[in-house]
Amino acid sequence: MIVIGIGGVVAVLVALLSMATGLSAVFTNSTDPHRGVVVRSKATGELSSNLSVDVANIVSTLDGVELAAAELFVIADIPKKATDTAANVVVRGVSEDSFTIRHELQVIEGRHMEPGKNEVIVGTKAQQEFIGLNLGDKVELREFLWTVVGTFEAGGSSVESEIWGDLSSVQSAFRFEGGITSIRLRLFNPDVFEDLTTIMKDDPRLPVDLHSEKAWYENSTNTNTLLIKILALIVGIIMSIGAVFAALNTMYTAVASRTYEIATLRAIGFGGLPVVISVLVESLILATIGGCLGATISYIAFNGFTVSTLDSTTFSQIAFDFNVSPTLITLGIIVSVSLGMVGGFFPAIRAALLPVTVALRGE
Repeated sequence: MIVIGIGGVVAVLVALLSMATGLSAVFTNSTDPHRGVVVRSKATGELSSNLSVDVANIVSTLDGVELAAAELFVIADIPKKATDTAANVVVRGVSEDSFTIRHELQVIEGRHMEPGKNEVIVGTKAQQEFIGLNLGDKVELREFLWTVVGTFEAGGSSVESEIWGDLSSVQSAFRFEGGITSIRLRLFNPDVFEDLTTIMKDDPRLPVDLHSEKAWYENSTNTNTLLIKILALIVGIIMSIGAVFAALNTMYTAVASRTYEIATLRAIGFGGLPVVISVLVESLILATIGGCLGATISYIAFNGFTVSTLDSTTFSQIAFDFNVSPTLITLGIIVSVSLGMVGGFFPAIRAALLPVTVALRGE
C-alpha cells in the first residue's frame, strides 16, 4: 500500500511538472545574448505589436546593430491531428536575414522557400501536431494555397511550432502590405542593450521597446507555466495526504502485528530509540521504492511525449515535449522520502511506547 500510494503521488507530480519543464524549455532553448526583439511600445507580444518597415530600416542603422530582420507574426487556422479541429498556428513572414540571425535554425528536409512565391517551410513540431504540413502538401492560408517545400529544426525552441513564409508574400496574403509586427536584431555586443534602449526612447521616429531575447522569452515562460505549476501543487498536496494516510495505516498494522516481537526486543535490552529507528527505516525503504517506481513510470510513459497547448501570450498553439529531467526525478524521490518519514513517525513512536509487560501477554 505504501509503495503504490507514494509511487502514484510521485508519478503524477513528476508528470505534471514535466509539462511545465518541457514548456519552459521551448521558450528558453536557443536564446542568444547577442539577439534582441523590437516591438511596438508597451506591446506584451508580437500579436499586439504593429510597426512599419520604415521603423525597421531606421533600427538597422543604429550603432551596435549588426543585423536587423523585419518579421510579420500572424495566425492561421489549421486542424490538429489529435482532434481534427482547427487551431491557431503561427505563420511568420521572414527574410533571408531572419535565418542569418537565428543561426541554430536548419532546414533538415526539402529546401528554403523562394522570395515572392507562395511557399512555406514548417517547424518539426508543427509538422507532428497539425494536418497537411508534410513536405509537398498544399496548405490553405487566408484563401491562398501554399506549398510546403521544407522542414526545419531550431534547437527545440518555440519557432519549431511555426510556419515560415517569405515576408512580402505573407504581407500580401494577410493584407499587411508594408506592415510588420517585430524586428529581430543581432548585436555586435550584448553590452549595447542599455545604450540602444536609451537611443530608441529618445528618437521620436521609434515608438518601440527593445527586449533581450532571454527576457522576451522568460516573460512567456512565466505566463504559460504558472497554471501548470499551480495545478501540480494542488494535485500533489491532495494525493500526498492520501499517501500519508496509507502509510500510517500500513505501518500501524505492521506494528500491531509485531507487538510480541517488539516487546521481546524491549525486554532483552533494546531501548525505545532503536525501535523507532527500525520502524522508520522500514517506512523509508518502502517509500523510496515507491518513489523510484513512480519516477520510472513517469519517465517511460511521458519523457519526450509531444503535445500542444495554447500559448496565452500569442493565443496560438505551441508544441512541446514532456521533459522528465534528473531534477524532477530527484524531487520525486525527496517527496517520497518525506511522505515515508511522516507516515512512519507516529507508528514508530507507538511501537517505542508500547508497555513491555502488556505486550508480552499479547494484550
